[in-house]
Amino acid sequence: MENLLLGISTGALIGIIVGAAIVLLLLLAVIWAVSARNRFVRRKNLLEEAWATVDVQLKKRYDLIPNLVETVKGYARHESGTLEAVISARNAAMTASGDAKIAAENALSGTLKSLFALQEAYPDLKANANFLDLQGKLSRVEEEIASARRYYNGTVKEYNTAIELFPSSIVAGLMNLKRRPYFELDSDAERAAPSVRF
Repeated sequence: MENLLLGISTGALIGIIVGAAIVLLLLLAVIWAVSARNRFVRRKNLLEEAWATVDVQLKKRYDLIPNLVETVKGYARHESGTLEAVISARNAAMTASGDAKIAAENALSGTLKSLFALQEAYPDLKANANFLDLQGKLSRVEEEIASARRYYNGTVKEYNTAIELFPSSIVAGLMNLKRRPYFELDSDAERAAPSVRF
């Protein structure tokens, strides 16, 4: 009966089935590779969106810093070294890009802490309404930056995990995708719990 079906021999029928299976497997592999590539493109775009959100919040902070420095200048004229360090760190952070931006932002955060420490030495500054308003605005911006950093770091984690997992790492390698750094504190002093004295 097999020979009667279109005159195809058993060996030829097996060859057709094996060939069809190979074509089907190749088609599935191509569909998977295209799907994996599209997932990487989506993750990369989410990562860029997350970084843009961080960048917007950093811009808000950059805009507040000159006003804050000018307010402090009126009270702490002989603290020019601290004020110059803040402005220098701000300018470095504004012009940095890529991985260097994260380090520059951490340096700026450190200099801002030294600026706010000046209020303890200058009681009049501590009571200045403009200074308190700017400090409050900067505090809110810092909270927004922290939130944007958490979102960015979450997308970095998903992205880095996806490019390292097998078999999607093959597609990531073909796309030349590299791990992205987390936006995190870079000094042990900032990680340590603050000491509280009564």
